[in-house]
Amino acid sequence: MPYTQIAGTGHCVPERVVTNDELAGMMDTTDEWIQQRTGIRERHWIREGESGAGLAKVASERALAAAHIDVGEVEAILFATVSPDHMAPGNGVFLQRELGAGMIPAIDIRTQCSGFIYSLSIADAYIRAGVFRTILVVGAEVQSTGMDISTRGRNTAVIFADGAGAVVLQAHDDAAGSAILGWDLHSDGTFAEKLWVDAPGAIYHPRNQATHIETKGFAQMDGKEVFRHASTRMPESVRAALSHAGLSASDLALLIPHQANLRISEMVQRNLELRDDQVYNNIDRLGNTTAATIPIALDECVRAGRLKRGDILAMTAFGSGFLWGSAVLRW
Repeated sequence: MPYTQIAGTGHCVPERVVTNDELAGMMDTTDEWIQQRTGIRERHWIREGESGAGLAKVASERALAAAHIDVGEVEAILFATVSPDHMAPGNGVFLQRELGAGMIPAIDIRTQCSGFIYSLSIADAYIRAGVFRTILVVGAEVQSTGMDISTRGRNTAVIFADGAGAVVLQAHDDAAGSAILGWDLHSDGTFAEKLWVDAPGAIYHPRNQATHIETKGFAQMDGKEVFRHASTRMPESVRAALSHAGLSASDLALLIPHQANLRISEMVQRNLELRDDQVYNNIDRLGNTTAATIPIALDECVRAGRLKRGDILAMTAFGSGFLWGSAVLRW
């Protein structure tokens, strides 16, 4: 049975930077208010004409270059996003077309903030089963165009941002080499309405209604419930994934948590008893890019030399669903 390694990473964020002070001119908020509650100072939003598939293309090309492979070697695309450019088809086929990847499968994964972790698990299963040997996994979001940029929507509008991250996964046969070592995945639909976007949806007749734009079309979040569950479930999940790999938190060289809220990441760090240098956060600069946060952060870590051969890396996410999960790798 082959092992799965991350052979290359890449990311892309829009050039436009939106500061807290800029948002304060659009709604009743302040830089201090935002930083105290989220840890965010600025975020990147697209300009008109840019797209999630476009961000994903750049991130993917950078990942392919880092892996030293041609796009023709990619056998499948897994694209995680909750904000596709169009209702249908999903962004996977648009990325396949833009890359010129050939008529390979393009699978869209919609598990929100946990999308990249879930996509990695699926790709790993494909590789371990011998179905594919090279897979492109992407997390990309354009959240800025779906926010209520007003005082009414400030609880979510100040948090979410745009960006894309990609990794190339490849099969190899070295038992002692770089490999995905363990997984842990969960969901609890009891809390589905605590973080969701209600409409448009097929439950409504018709699914697109003008009144929904103001009442149901924006993200709704119970921040206290999300914080309470995320700060508990994420460290639980990391420990479970480590256990599956025969490891413990003391073996970790680096943890990359989903960049939902800096306060959540700090709670997870304390729970796992990790030092500051063992946890990577970039939410202060990039905000919450949903399915893209982990692959963006991973690429930053790789390019900054934060990981060396043999290091144990954990990645964990929690979000809408509620859905959460973790992955453990030997770098």
